[in-house]
Amino acid sequence: MIERIWSGQSRFYLLLVPLSWVYSLIHWLIFTSYRLGLRSRWRAPLPVIVVGNLTAGGNGKTPLVIWLVKQLQQRGYRVGVVSRGYGGKAPGYPLIVTEKITACQAGDEPVLIFQRTGAAVAVAPKRADAIVALLSQHVLDFIITDDGLQHYALQRDFELVVIDGVRRFGNGWRLPAGPMRESHARLNSVNAVITNGGIAHQGEIPMTLTAGYAINFVTAARMPVVQLHHVVAMAGIGYPQRFFLTLKNLGVLPEKTYAFPDHQRYSFKQLSALATWQQTLLMTEKDAVKCRAFALPNWWYLPVEAELPPVQAEQLLLNIEAFRPGTPVLGTLTAVSKKV
Repeated sequence: MIERIWSGQSRFYLLLVPLSWVYSLIHWLIFTSYRLGLRSRWRAPLPVIVVGNLTAGGNGKTPLVIWLVKQLQQRGYRVGVVSRGYGGKAPGYPLIVTEKITACQAGDEPVLIFQRTGAAVAVAPKRADAIVALLSQHVLDFIITDDGLQHYALQRDFELVVIDGVRRFGNGWRLPAGPMRESHARLNSVNAVITNGGIAHQGEIPMTLTAGYAINFVTAARMPVVQLHHVVAMAGIGYPQRFFLTLKNLGVLPEKTYAFPDHQRYSFKQLSALATWQQTLLMTEKDAVKCRAFALPNWWYLPVEAELPPVQAEQLLLNIEAFRPGTPVLGTLTAVSKKV
């Protein structure tokens, strides 16, 4: 239902427009309070890169974070990641992610980023607290914040916005009448716009998500996803249909599909009822980090990798490297904060 409303297929959004006006007013007041200096902004002692989006729902932000961390690591940089940790509930914050920390504590995305990159990852409602916690235990060159474009309390040096290239900005309305967190004019002030799928517009960098081998939970066996039999697919991500479309494009036609809310918590009873022993339960890697402790032998997950055109990817990384330690920061943040 919400997809129909936000995509403009339903006029029910008109009933929600007054709430969108309230949301826009609150956002403007918060932003203005920071721009006028009525509220302080914390500056980290090292370059901060924000990877965020303008719309609610899955845009491919986490795969881009993983790609960016790996690319910087390959260049010899020590990278830390901070996150709000949506979907997690820890006894205290900030929380440093380790092998013993679960997705229930830290949230699925921080755990996934930690497992895929080995980077130092911390979670806290206030991202500044997470950065301080990381720096108390690690020597780092860059901080990447997973989401947080609208978290104005944290100053940043470089902003990347990820756009769903197919859905773009939906009906263009702010939450809850539409998917927008901010006006699309915000793109004029960010450093780079990454377009996931669809057709990238002028000035945008195209990104694709490429699926690898399906991986078995219990045996860690790898297999081309088209060789799995009697597939039942499930996804608890911001836009589950993207996962189902990926399977279709790979030649997999699931016998059943199940869409869950983003950051959904799972139980063995809930998931074991989705597929019989003769079927294969296939899910996203983001879902998998929440199910490892109770997975069955017929459960598999499908990792994806973000890919950017080599020339544009290289230029993007060079632009980020310009803020590396020892390189003067040329006031980019001040300019961005004034133009937002």
